[in-house]
Amino acid sequence: MTEYEQLVLKEIEQWRKQLDKRPGIFSQMTKQAQAKLNNLIPQKAHDIITESIKQMVKATLVGSYVTTNKTQQVGESLYEKDQLLHEKFKAFQKAAVIEGAGTGVGGFVLALTDFPLLLSIKIKFLFEAAVVYGYPVDQYEERMFILYVFQLAFSSDQKQRDAYQMVNNWNENKAFVTDLDWYSFQQEYRDYMDLAKLLQFVPGFGAIAGAYANHNLLEKLGETAKRAYQIRYLTDKGMIKPDIFIDDH
Repeated sequence: MTEYEQLVLKEIEQWRKQLDKRPGIFSQMTKQAQAKLNNLIPQKAHDIITESIKQMVKATLVGSYVTTNKTQQVGESLYEKDQLLHEKFKAFQKAAVIEGAGTGVGGFVLALTDFPLLLSIKIKFLFEAAVVYGYPVDQYEERMFILYVFQLAFSSDQKQRDAYQMVNNWNENKAFVTDLDWYSFQQEYRDYMDLAKLLQFVPGFGAIAGAYANHNLLEKLGETAKRAYQIRYLTDKGMIKPDIFIDDH
């Protein structure tokens, strides 16, 4: 194991410990308030929203697959792959910031278009990340992995831990994955986005809030994707065991 790979292991461990932290009071109160609000929404409305987001995500997966260069050159070492990912990440983050500012400046109606646009940027970035680390995005299981990484980035504390368990030991877990719990997927994402993007709807402040929120959301996704694929890379190379980062408590 190289010196860089040893450094990465330490960084992953610190990142994992952040996932294990108990949610703060504000986080708990926010989740409780969102749960109460969701309970007021009729089940039929939830079903419609779930199906809409499911179809939106699936369409984005198809589009991202078509537009991703599957034969692009990638680095051989983990260091080279991480550097390539960083370069791609900066381009995607810049696009997200511009998109957030542009939709935020247009008020409530235009801000609504931010949801599908930002979703497509996030999913496309994850496709690019998969290719950088050498994973075939034409396979169904790899697209499912991408969605679990997405959940790991944009879910409540408990759901993040659940997604982490799947991602951390993917070679075993992928055999049991047939489809997502789409209801949970959309609910967790909506709740996460509600908190992050609320100020984007405020007149006169939307552009700044939209750009800032999208910058931070891509920052979260970039870190999550890097750590998830670093773990897979090191596991597949036999450098670590798949349960090395599983918490015992």
